[in-house]
Amino acid sequence: MSHDLPAGLTLAELRERIDALDSQLLRLLNDRALVAEAVGELKKREGTPFFRPDRVAQVIEKIQTANPGPLKSQHVAAVWREIMSACLALESPQRVAVLGPAGTFCEQAAVEFFGGAADLVYCANFDEVFHATAAGSAQYGVVGVENSVEGVVTRSLDLFLHTPCHVVGEVSLLVRHNLLRTTNTLDGVEAVLAHPQALAQCQGWLSKHLPHAERRPVSSNAEGARLAATNPAWAGIASERAATQFGLHIVAHAVQDDAYNRTRFAVICLPQTLGTPPPSAKDCTSLVVSVPNRPGAVHDLLVPLKKHGVSMTRFESRPAKTGHWEYYFYIDLDGHPAQPHVAQALEELRGLCAFYKVLGTYPVAA
Repeated sequence: MSHDLPAGLTLAELRERIDALDSQLLRLLNDRALVAEAVGELKKREGTPFFRPDRVAQVIEKIQTANPGPLKSQHVAAVWREIMSACLALESPQRVAVLGPAGTFCEQAAVEFFGGAADLVYCANFDEVFHATAAGSAQYGVVGVENSVEGVVTRSLDLFLHTPCHVVGEVSLLVRHNLLRTTNTLDGVEAVLAHPQALAQCQGWLSKHLPHAERRPVSSNAEGARLAATNPAWAGIASERAATQFGLHIVAHAVQDDAYNRTRFAVICLPQTLGTPPPSAKDCTSLVVSVPNRPGAVHDLLVPLKKHGVSMTRFESRPAKTGHWEYYFYIDLDGHPAQPHVAQALEELRGLCAFYKVLGTYPVAA
């Protein structure tokens, strides 16, 4: 408790102090919003991006460093992200395409990155998220790319191959799957509805507790929850957010097989909306390549990385669908092209590839 606070105050007096501080905070927040509006006008005249995730990160880091307590740094960060999101909404509301309906983990990832004031556009699948972002009906999109248990989201990888969008950020979300139903019991569940990835992440729990229930894949976990709300014999696997959204009971909490189940989401946009973020303390460069079908070609891809000391953090292959057993390789590298050793490695790597595309460079999620 602050040393400036007199001892022995009554509850009523303490509440009066809180009310007075709230009034001060409100005035200061609105003063900040007026300055943000002026910034927005300048950006509009200059044609510069309204949303700058690197600027958001800088402000939050500065506030966390200056935080004297007792508020925890992560809570201060959450508060400031919402303040900046609300101010940005006054400058220029950001339309963000996400997998719908409301209540998906994709939606949660978008809110964590953009704040609660973002204007979310709900899409039926990741194809629509990519299309909405590429077409400009949304300025940004958020798509799942990898799960710590089930691996990559293959459809997202395929869509990255031909999109004009690039990756400018990522969110690593701790995923807690819950079994949701109109009644608060496991009895009589005939079908469990969820995204195929979620069903796979919960297969051990489902085999033990609902061995005879049909596992029915749907477009998203929130869609499974929405459908479960229409039939008492159905259950959905989804977030607590979805339970609230559709008025369902959480029959069982955290039914995922891995307690540390995490999913990576990529934030995408057109290059003209936001260019490659500047270097941060830790960055990732993602690319997709193919090589001529000859002995040792894949091995040769690794030589420039080793030569210039660039670490590869992910390597995935996907069929090129040409009918000739050819593959695209999705690679994540540790570093930013602004770093000379990364730039040199990428230049040499490109010379070895029949196809080469940088999907994006972005700060690694904490």
